[in-house]
Amino acid sequence: MKPSIFFLLICIIAFSCSEPSPIQEKSSPNTVHFPEVSEPIQLVDNGKEHLYASYYGINSFSANQKYATILETDINDRLPTEDDEATLGLVNLETMEFKPLTTTRAWNFQQGCMAHWLATSPDSLIIYNDLRDGKFISIIMNVHTQEEIKTIPHPVSAVSPDGKKAVSINFSRLRITRSDYGYGGEGQDKKENVQFPEDDGIFLIDLETGEADLIVSLADVKELVPEIPEDGIEYFNHTLFSRGGSKLFWLARAIPNRNTTSLIVNIDGTGLERCFPDDWAGSHFDWLNDEELMVTSSYEGKQYSHVLYTTGKQDYKRLGNGLLDFDGHGAFSPDEKWMVTDTYAGENAFREQKIYLMDMKTNAVRSLGQFVTPASFKGHWRCDIHCRWSPNGDMIGFNSVHSGSRQAYLLKLKF
Repeated sequence: MKPSIFFLLICIIAFSCSEPSPIQEKSSPNTVHFPEVSEPIQLVDNGKEHLYASYYGINSFSANQKYATILETDINDRLPTEDDEATLGLVNLETMEFKPLTTTRAWNFQQGCMAHWLATSPDSLIIYNDLRDGKFISIIMNVHTQEEIKTIPHPVSAVSPDGKKAVSINFSRLRITRSDYGYGGEGQDKKENVQFPEDDGIFLIDLETGEADLIVSLADVKELVPEIPEDGIEYFNHTLFSRGGSKLFWLARAIPNRNTTSLIVNIDGTGLERCFPDDWAGSHFDWLNDEELMVTSSYEGKQYSHVLYTTGKQDYKRLGNGLLDFDGHGAFSPDEKWMVTDTYAGENAFREQKIYLMDMKTNAVRSLGQFVTPASFKGHWRCDIHCRWSPNGDMIGFNSVHSGSRQAYLLKLKF
C-alpha cells in the first residue's frame, strides 16, 4: 500500500507534533524525571505487514532483550481466515534482521498468535497458537534450533509468570461473538446454542503434562453478570495472570449487547469475585502486583478511566488525575514505577493515536508521540497501538500504521 502525497503530509504534521512533552497541569508539584525517548524505530522493512505476535502488555522480548517475536503477513484489509497463514519470526534487535521461524493459521490482528516467551528458558523457548489437523493447539518451540519441543492440545490465552502453566479459552466461540479476537476454522466446539455452558470457560493447563482443568465455567458466572436476551450467549476473553501467578483476571461478555463484567479468581478456582459495581463494566487491564490491577472502566458508572483496583477490598483509585479519562491499553513497567497507555484513533481528519507515559508515584503524565491512522484501517483489521514493555523496562514496543502499512515499532528509553 503506497501512501498518497496528502497522507504523507499528514504523517509529517503528526510527527512534528509528536515530540515528547510533559502534561503536568494537574500532577504533583514534585519533580518527575521522565526518560529521554528515541524516535520510533521500525523493526522490519521488507514490503510486508508486521505486528507483534501477542496481545498488548505481553512480553514480546527475550530475557536478554536481543530478540522480539513478530508476525508477518500480506493481509491488511480483511479478517484473516483459517486459510491465511502468517509467518511467525524473530527480529534481532541488534541487526534488525527478520528470521522466519514457522507459520501459523491461528492468529488475528489484535492478539497475533498469542506468542509468549517461557520463563523456564526465557531466551530460547516460546509458546504460540496454531491450527493443525482441524484443532486449535499451542506449540512450545526452541527459537534457535526451530525444534518443536512439545505440542499442547489446547490454545493458550495467557501464560503464568513462571512459564509452567497457561490458560485456555474457546477461540471458536470468540469468532462468533467477537470476531476480531477469535480464529478462523472449527478448531474448537463453539457451543453456539448454549448460553452458559457448564463444560466450557477458563481452563488451567499444566504445560509440562498438557493436561487442562476447567476452573471457572461460563455457567459459574451466570449470577454475576447481567441478564442476557434469549438469543444471546455469554463468552470469556482477555485473561491475564497476576504478577506472582496466584490469580487470574478476565472479562465475561455477551452478545448481542456486549455487556461486560470484570472478574478475578484464584488459579485453583476459588475466590471468584466481581471487580466492580454494576455499570462499571471493564475493557483493558494489567496487574500491578498480586493484589492491585488497573482496569479501564466506567468510573462510578460515568466516565471511562484507568482505575486501580485492590482485590477483595472494593477499593478504587482513578489514575492520571483526570488526564487519562479514556479507554486505553495500559501496561505497567517491570519495576512498577510507570504505566504506558494509548488512545484509539480519533474521528478527525488526522485520526491520531497517542501514547502516554504516567509516573505511578505522582500520576504525572507525558506524551510519547502521536501517530496518524489511515481511514482504511477500521473494524476487524484496525491497528491498535498496543504497547508492551521490555524485560528491563528500557524499551516499549508498539504497532502502528502511520507509514501506510501495519508495522512493529520500538521506543528506546533512557532514564
